[in-house]
Amino acid sequence: MSTVGSASDDRTANNAVRHQYRVLSDEEKASMVAIKDKGAELLSLIEALGGSRELSIAKTKTEEAVMWAVKHITA
Repeated sequence: MSTVGSASDDRTANNAVRHQYRVLSDEEKASMVAIKDKGAELLSLIEALGGSRELSIAKTKTEEAVMWAVKHITA
């Protein structure tokens, strides 16, 4: 399976649900990458703390926050 970068204009190639996308500006692409990078950084910090129900919720909420922020940019 080949992959497509999330900031690539070819990102529609591997999405079976959304049939139309708008082309993002370079600024929007940079914002999306920055949000995903910061989310990944936070997830790494959380994972380094160990495991618990609270940390599981924190990871889920971090993933959700990144998803909604990216959704805002790409909508």
